[in-house]
Amino acid sequence: MLKITEQASNYRHLEKMSIEEITKYINKEDQIVALAIERALPSINILIEAIVVKITGGGRLFYVGAGSGGRLSVLDVIELPTTFGVSPNLFNVVLAGGKEHLIEAPEEKEDDVKAAWKMLKTHKVSNSDIVIGISASGSTPFVLSALKECRKSHITTACIVSNPKSTIAEQADFPVEVITGPEFISGSTRMKCGTAQKIIFDMISTTTMIKMGRVQDNEMVHVKLINDKIIDRAVKILMRNTKISDYNEAKELLLKQGSVKMADDYWKSTQI
Repeated sequence: MLKITEQASNYRHLEKMSIEEITKYINKEDQIVALAIERALPSINILIEAIVVKITGGGRLFYVGAGSGGRLSVLDVIELPTTFGVSPNLFNVVLAGGKEHLIEAPEEKEDDVKAAWKMLKTHKVSNSDIVIGISASGSTPFVLSALKECRKSHITTACIVSNPKSTIAEQADFPVEVITGPEFISGSTRMKCGTAQKIIFDMISTTTMIKMGRVQDNEMVHVKLINDKIIDRAVKILMRNTKISDYNEAKELLLKQGSVKMADDYWKSTQI
């Protein structure tokens, strides 16, 4: 297996560069990420289709990761219940070392070949679910062992990796390989690989939520009304979608119904 992610940087003597040179070359390398994702879109689309089928059928999604990729998946998942008004148990993360140690970065835990499957079993993972391994290298033991156990139990697997023909991709029913090349700092996969992973997480969650009907037109009509900023945004959405012109009237209806979608549906039912 060729580990492109471990290859030497295309740039030498970084410590001798000016700030302007460093940021210019990092930006140049970051532009490679979007093109790499574009090449991977067919496999990303197939994966998302499988996710939508699983979730609309009552299943859940589990990301399994370690290091930067695992932590980035946590950041995406924690936003979904508020943004789209879905259950916090719909998208899940099994993180090496545990989510409770998110900021401690216990990198040694990525070598634990038993922990991930144990953590998945505590969630009662089943063949109704889909498990996605996150690994820049494509060989992280924590992730690899989880996908192997899932396959033994006939649980659908997928992966997001940054090296071709990896051992983790071999264990994935829906492999996504995003080859971003050597990092600006050799082997520092928190950079281009991490950027690519975050973009793909956004694609997966946003597209899935849209296909589940959690977005209307281009608006968050199921957003949780948890603070003044969100309530104000939701009131204005409701006013645009109905003929309610009075802000306070729209706000009262919104808070009574609990979401833009429910308030909109209620208002339209009264106009018949």
